[in-house]
Amino acid sequence: MKLEEALEIVALTDSGMVRAHNEDSVAFDAACGLVVLADGMGGYNAGEVASGIAVSVMTAEIAPRLKKASPIEREGETGEELAVSLLIRSIQKANASIYQAATNEAQYAGMGTTIVSALFYDNRVVVGHVGDSRLYRLRGETLEAITRDHSLLQEQIDCGMISVENARHSQNKNLVTRAVGIDAELTPEIHLHDAAVGDIYLFCSDGLNDMVEDDDIQSILYAMQGNLKLAAQQLIQTANDNGGKDNVSVILVKVCREFAQPRSRLKKLLNWFKK
Repeated sequence: MKLEEALEIVALTDSGMVRAHNEDSVAFDAACGLVVLADGMGGYNAGEVASGIAVSVMTAEIAPRLKKASPIEREGETGEELAVSLLIRSIQKANASIYQAATNEAQYAGMGTTIVSALFYDNRVVVGHVGDSRLYRLRGETLEAITRDHSLLQEQIDCGMISVENARHSQNKNLVTRAVGIDAELTPEIHLHDAAVGDIYLFCSDGLNDMVEDDDIQSILYAMQGNLKLAAQQLIQTANDNGGKDNVSVILVKVCREFAQPRSRLKKLLNWFKK
């Protein structure tokens, strides 16, 4: 089965009710299971440039390679599956490209971007993220954030300085501790999860979760899971109705069928020995 027949994907982005420019960028390629969302930051238009570079670089690095090679192939140097290695390297290349542009062009100095990205393959999803853009998963009636923000606020929550309830009203919501393009070197956070038929994955910029409570996100996704486009529109509309203080972007991915990677008996044996 082709991967695009197993996954339903919808992406929407909106400037919100306050910002004049949209500095978010979104992209997906259902044929190779790639999803990328970036929320840019910087001076005038620089955030838009940073997020655009990130999405373009990752798409250009991953899509052509996976159309020629299997994502479950293991690389000789690292022993990692190709999908995992590609996601790591593409984020690092995006980081290098943004950092170089910011260093060489005065108008782009200090620009950067968050990234939340994933590759769906072999009934799994490998997730790479940097910053405070999030990935949620709706499984049944349960909504769970499966990324953890790289932010000052999250660090304060983790060490007990502030409660989750008080954090909702904090003035430090947008202070990220890690971003793409700020430093010359970057190690993205990578996690691998099993994917199940019926799962809905929500990639979003903080313009959504800062404006809409998780309980309301869950209610919208659960009620509208049969129409992903309508669900995405409703999520953005709710964020705007609640103030729309930032750009808001969402990508929804629904697992409609299993998408196990075909294996020959020889490949199965070789992969077993490489584990």
